[in-house]
Amino acid sequence: MRNFPQDTVRGIAWPDSVSTPIGTPLQPSVVHTTSDVDTLNAQYEGRAQGYTYAREGHPNASVLAQKIDRMEGAEGGMMTGSGMSAVTAAMLGLLKAGDHVLGGDQLYGRSLRMMKMDLPRFGIETGFFDPTDAKSLENSIRPETRLILIEVVSNPTLRVADMNAIYEIARKNNILVVVDNTFTTPRAYRPFEHGADVVLHSVTKLLAGHSDAMLGYIATKDPAHRQAIWDVIVTLGLTASPYDCWMAERGMHSFDLRLQRACANAASVADALAELPNIKRVLYPGRPDHPDHARVAQLLGDHFGNMVSFEVEGGHDAAQALTMACDLAFAPTLGDVATTLSHPASSSHRGLTADERAALGMSDGFFRLSVGIEGPERLIDSLTRAVNAAA
Repeated sequence: MRNFPQDTVRGIAWPDSVSTPIGTPLQPSVVHTTSDVDTLNAQYEGRAQGYTYAREGHPNASVLAQKIDRMEGAEGGMMTGSGMSAVTAAMLGLLKAGDHVLGGDQLYGRSLRMMKMDLPRFGIETGFFDPTDAKSLENSIRPETRLILIEVVSNPTLRVADMNAIYEIARKNNILVVVDNTFTTPRAYRPFEHGADVVLHSVTKLLAGHSDAMLGYIATKDPAHRQAIWDVIVTLGLTASPYDCWMAERGMHSFDLRLQRACANAASVADALAELPNIKRVLYPGRPDHPDHARVAQLLGDHFGNMVSFEVEGGHDAAQALTMACDLAFAPTLGDVATTLSHPASSSHRGLTADERAALGMSDGFFRLSVGIEGPERLIDSLTRAVNAAA
C-alpha cells in the first residue's frame, strides 16, 4: 500500500487573503484549536474572543445572531436549534421549581403543551389568561408568578394582545415578560422598545423564509438573564447548526422584499375570501372587521402581517374537501416564500380536545394561511376553487 505524507491529515492552515469574501463563509468545524492553556482560560473567562467547541458557539451563529440583534435593537442574541428550543431555554433558564408562569391562552400549540404537560413535571406551575383582556391577566397573577410568555399576534387565531397593559401589569408585579415575536417580526414590532425582558423567534419561519433551515433566536435585556439562558442552551445541547445558520443568514438578505410582497398579498387574499359565500369568517388584522383592529393600528401601525385565518361551513367534511381541492401546499408551517395552508385541528393544536379548541375559536373548519410571494391572482383563484369545493 502506498504511504501518503502525514501532513495530509489536518495540518493545513486556512489560506490568508488580502481580500474578503462577499458572501459569509460556511464554517462547519465542531472544534477550534487554541495555542496554549492561558489563551484557552482567557477565552472561557471572557478576556479573549474566540471559539472552542461548536456547542458553545460558532462563527455562523454569531453572524446570524448579530444580524437579528440589529433588527431587534438587541445585544448578545443567541441562536438555538429551533423556535421551541428557544422557548425551552427561556423557561428552564429563568424558572425554578415552585415558580409560576402565565401564558397567553392562544399560544402556539407546542408552547401550550410545554406549559400544560412538561413544565409541571419540573415543579413549575402554569396558568393561562386572555391576552386581549388586561383584567384576565391581573386575576391570574399569584405571589409566585415569575414570568409571562406572550405572542403579540396569536397563532392561529390572529388575536392581538393588549401589550401595553401587559407590560404595565408585569412591571407593577415584578414579573418578567417573554415575547415570541415570530409572527410580527421586528419590522412590525420591537418588543424591547416597549418593555419586554426577553425576545425570541422561530427563525425557521419568516426570517429565514425558505423552509430549509430550522433555528431559534433569543435575546435578553439583562446580562444575568442571558447567562442563565446561555448555560441551558450549552448544557442541554440546544445549539444551532452552522449550516442552518448559514442558510438562514443567506435567506435574510431578501427578508424585507419577501415580507412586503407577502403582506400585500395577504390583504388581497383576506378581502377575496370574505366575499365567498361558504366562508363563516375571515381573520386578518388589517381588516376593519378584525376584533382587535384598533389595537393593531396602535401597536403595529400598518404592518398587518402575512397571516390570514378563515373558517368554512361544514366542519371536518368541508375541511377534507377543501384540502383535497386546493393546489397550495398543505403543511403545518409558516413563513415560506410560497403560500402554505394549515389546519390547526390536525396539526399545531391537535393536542387540545375539540372543546378546548372550540373555546379558542378553532373549529374543524378553521384554517390558517401563511401567504407567500406568488401573484395574488393565482392565490385567489386557487382558494376560491378550494372553498367552492368545500361547499
